[in-house]
Amino acid sequence: DCVCLCVVDPGVGTERLPVAVLADGRWYVGPDNGLFALVVRRAAEVETFAISWRPSRLSDSFHGRDLFAPVAAMLACGRRPQMREIEPSSLERASWPDDLPRIVYIDGYGNAVTGLRARTVDRQRIFTIGGHRCRFHRTFGEAAAGEVFWYRNSNDLVEIAQSGGSAARALGLELGTPLEGQ
Repeated sequence: DCVCLCVVDPGVGTERLPVAVLADGRWYVGPDNGLFALVVRRAAEVETFAISWRPSRLSDSFHGRDLFAPVAAMLACGRRPQMREIEPSSLERASWPDDLPRIVYIDGYGNAVTGLRARTVDRQRIFTIGGHRCRFHRTFGEAAAGEVFWYRNSNDLVEIAQSGGSAARALGLELGTPLEGQ
């Protein structure tokens, strides 16, 4: 089985539930803090569980090590720790969007990743970002030298790039910069 151990847990030690999600044949283990909201929303088949199992020693601030990692290991070995089924809707965050048309990450080359799924976007679409219009190119090699464009990155997200340069520097992009579409 594929098991993803996911621990982004600023609420460690609080009353948030430790959960396991079986979504489309993959296990996800971690805290119920919204981390799995989109996994649950997008899965064709989903089962959700509150983890009841506890180790003999559970620290207040290392649940990733003490609770989530052992549960993920059990699931990877084909064993199910003590869990109770919960409603998938309890993990969703209705106010969270499926897509976020803003810059969410800028890599060391100045490429700007958005939170917009590329498969949902027509390749004829022209985006405006930082005052510049960006057309789609499948690869960097298809774009003219110095051209700012958008492409579908390896994570299926719309990414803004500049052929031979830094899109972030050229357009003054930063985290949160909006992507406007036409």
